[in-house]
Amino acid sequence: MTPQWSPTRLGNLSGTRIVVTGATNGVGLATAGALARAGAHVVLAVRNPELGAQRATEIGGDTSIVKLDLADLSSVRAFPDLLEGDIDVLINNAGVVAQKRQDTADGFEMTLATNFLGPFALTNLLFERVRSRIIIVGSDAHKMGTLAIDDPHLRSHRWSSFPAYARSKLATMLWGLELDRRLREADSPVSSYLTHPGWVASNLTNVADTRLMSAFHKAAQAVAGALANDTDAGAAPTLYCMTEPIPPGSYVGIDSRLGLKGGPTLSGRSAVASDYALARQLWEFAEKETGTTLPVH
Repeated sequence: MTPQWSPTRLGNLSGTRIVVTGATNGVGLATAGALARAGAHVVLAVRNPELGAQRATEIGGDTSIVKLDLADLSSVRAFPDLLEGDIDVLINNAGVVAQKRQDTADGFEMTLATNFLGPFALTNLLFERVRSRIIIVGSDAHKMGTLAIDDPHLRSHRWSSFPAYARSKLATMLWGLELDRRLREADSPVSSYLTHPGWVASNLTNVADTRLMSAFHKAAQAVAGALANDTDAGAAPTLYCMTEPIPPGSYVGIDSRLGLKGGPTLSGRSAVASDYALARQLWEFAEKETGTTLPVH
């Protein structure tokens, strides 16, 4: 019987520099902790540097904290100047399920900005300093998402919390598809991967102040022990991309029938998330919105 994947597969990562966004809670914190324990220098890219410093102390090992708010393009553009040197791996982990419909300072719908446009811009701005891998945390929620290119910020379509999240993750999956295509076409030494952490018993479901969503959160927490991964297991698909001989562009998810709880394994994406024409269209939209492009030729 083949043993289940374990973080011991990371080996000794001394001398490796890795940026993890959204590293103060949940899967991001678990990812950063596992990498630090393996000896990597981990840059916690976080909105709240004070909380980041507290988490760095809890994690131990070799860490640093750099401020980053993915919902604010000025913060994203400032980040490269706050980061010293090159990095081996960029892990785009940060994500949000917005409590209510709101726009960012840049005029973007908050969920799309945080989960897609901010990470897209960050990756483009840091790309020339990435030596090895770009890992994007997607979600199987993309299979329930729809994408209206004519109304990306939901200014005329109805907004609600989970559908906005699902569509942002569909955008993320399409971004990953086109990113991989461009890296291959350019014969880049950098590889990209997409992951799905499963259903993680963290604070992601605690996102709304409505009575319905509050009830949903309580119900979710009640059954989490049986149906959900803990945060360490949720981090495993991301870490798997650093240890296993899988093809660039792979989507790594959870080894269970519903993709909720289990170990990491290669997974399947929806037909829409495999649409190269739509991915290219979305990429061009993101370039225009963020004013950034990937410097590969």
